[in-house]
Amino acid sequence: MRSRSWASVERVVLELEGRLPWPGAGWKVGAAAEDVRRAEGVPAPLPGRLFRRSVFNSGAVIGPEFFVNYRLCECELAFELARPFPPRVLPYTEAEVSHGIAALIPAIEIGDSVFEDWYAASGYFGSCIDNGGGAAFVRGPRTTSWCDADLPDAVVDLFVNGHFLKSGIGNLAMGHPVTSLTWLVNWLRERGRGTVTGEVVSTGTLTGHCFVAPGDTVRADFGPLGNVEARFS
Repeated sequence: MRSRSWASVERVVLELEGRLPWPGAGWKVGAAAEDVRRAEGVPAPLPGRLFRRSVFNSGAVIGPEFFVNYRLCECELAFELARPFPPRVLPYTEAEVSHGIAALIPAIEIGDSVFEDWYAASGYFGSCIDNGGGAAFVRGPRTTSWCDADLPDAVVDLFVNGHFLKSGIGNLAMGHPVTSLTWLVNWLRERGRGTVTGEVVSTGTLTGHCFVAPGDTVRADFGPLGNVEARFS
């Protein structure tokens, strides 16, 4: 039954964009980290759509109109695509996907759900049904020389209202953020979908879940990759 339910969740995610009037900006990988999958009780990672209306630059003040119940902040590494990855029979390799990256972008991905208890809803994949839990996305500075960075060992420090909360590391995104990106590209490929040039793909949380509230300021310090900050009004 749960396997059939999970297939239904995947169909909902793919159909969501066609039912909303918002242009897409890219994708996010939810539950890329094993500990997040355990906490949410889900069998696999799942994408969600990034929409242009809720993509912000670092320093943005984000209003309440973008949220229903939560402001779940996750520090992530994202990639801007330099080429499309259309559907095809053969899987894309990590080398192919790596060569199709235009830039690396440190980011804060912000989750939300219509379900009032995030973890209790996991029993029926609640947050996953709701666009993979994705609500908003805050992007930091682009890095085009990203190949020089040791992404699995990249460290990010998360601060809330100026106070250090916790650190994360790049290998939590499926061992390597490019592995997570490749997974997303092939997940879409298997379902007759693709990505297009210029889209951004966020590869999964490196810091687990951090629930914040209106009035809070969140900052992610990715060291040499830059800082990302958002304030919630």
